[in-house]
Amino acid sequence: MANREAQQRRASIHDVASRAGVSAATVSKVLAGVTTVRPENAQRVFDAVELLGYRVDPLASDMRRAKRRIIGAIMPEFESEFFGQMVSELEGLAEQRGFTLVAASSRESEAREKEILARMHDWRVAGVVLAPVRNEHGPAAGFMKANGMTGVLIDRVLADDAFDTVSADSAAASAEVARALVGKGHRHILVVGLGQQAATVRARLEGFRNTALKLAPDVRIDVVLSESEVEPLRALLSDYFSKGERPTAVYSLFLKGTLVALSEFRRRGWHCPDDISLVGFDDAEWMQVTWPAIAAVVQPVREIASNAMDVLFRRIEGEGGPPRARLEPCKVLMRESVGSPGSGPHSGGGNRQ
Repeated sequence: MANREAQQRRASIHDVASRAGVSAATVSKVLAGVTTVRPENAQRVFDAVELLGYRVDPLASDMRRAKRRIIGAIMPEFESEFFGQMVSELEGLAEQRGFTLVAASSRESEAREKEILARMHDWRVAGVVLAPVRNEHGPAAGFMKANGMTGVLIDRVLADDAFDTVSADSAAASAEVARALVGKGHRHILVVGLGQQAATVRARLEGFRNTALKLAPDVRIDVVLSESEVEPLRALLSDYFSKGERPTAVYSLFLKGTLVALSEFRRRGWHCPDDISLVGFDDAEWMQVTWPAIAAVVQPVREIASNAMDVLFRRIEGEGGPPRARLEPCKVLMRESVGSPGSGPHSGGGNRQ
């Protein structure tokens, strides 16, 4: 009976301290994100929290501070594996520190993004992880700055003068894709993407173009961008090929664009890599299990989330200093969808009518 009551009793901060072999004050510091605690002690606290199922009492905590133990996360959408995994990683990292993550989707709308952020400000969230619709200069980041909110910007951002930023090194990854395609002999390459995502499109496109032209000045790079939606991109891509354009490779700057390109190939009876090669930025399970498997740039989701939360909690704790911009390296996987031009009916890289 006593054992059952002990099991049902909610674990206290003193239980965590006893299990971890540290003081209750140390547990409190670790869960608040204080970075001065020795790493080995912090890890013992996290292990004890998980083992005991300890949860911070939000009401008691809120009474002692102006901010609540809530971290807000705003993503452009939740459908892609990248943003879905990002939210999952952020949630786990927040809970390790005794915080709750509240996530919302801007649905690729800057107006909705700002509205959600205003709501989070009303809730007195301790901090926000924002993946903006366009870039670091959008209205949401402006709202955060005007209202003195603590936050970190991720993904579609470069350096910022007000907030720390963490994103994938898109330019370096695209440069690696260019080296791979040019190295295999491709001299007519189509790049497709969404123009709305200005920061990432610019970095990925420039990284690819600059490297390709440096390696092969005669390379022809065509660009097809849709300003906001996938369906217009589908129409633009169909029109492009219907005019007789025959690139030997396509590089898609975003995940849905890779699927649109592959669908257009199949509609025309083209096969990768014999007729045309394909590389996509972002990886997904379907790209790995389809045949041929689609070459992809794999973004470091876990590293971006971890570094974003580390810097966010340091700022919450009062760390000063100028904002820092961090770029995480990507991994480029050249799978079976990429080959050398010349084995299929669209060889040569020129226009065919």
